[in-house]
Amino acid sequence: MHYVYVLKSERNGRRYIGYTQKSPQERLNEHNSGKSEYTKRNGPFVLIRVEEFQEEGEARRREKFLKTGHGRRVLDSSITK
Repeated sequence: MHYVYVLKSERNGRRYIGYTQKSPQERLNEHNSGKSEYTKRNGPFVLIRVEEFQEEGEARRREKFLKTGHGRRVLDSSITK
């Protein structure tokens, strides 16, 4: 299974969008433990959205879309702040 996930910083409210083959909860734990430079500086994070895909290509395309201006607007309209 492939996942696209959205994290929200409890420190500054910024979002992080990522892709993983691991469980989203496991990936969240890695981000909160400081394994990524960006998330180390902006954490702790909470998981606010997960999308599941069968194909890696689908998941990668969705991640790329969500990082665009239009994708961010889609997230803004679908996630309660």
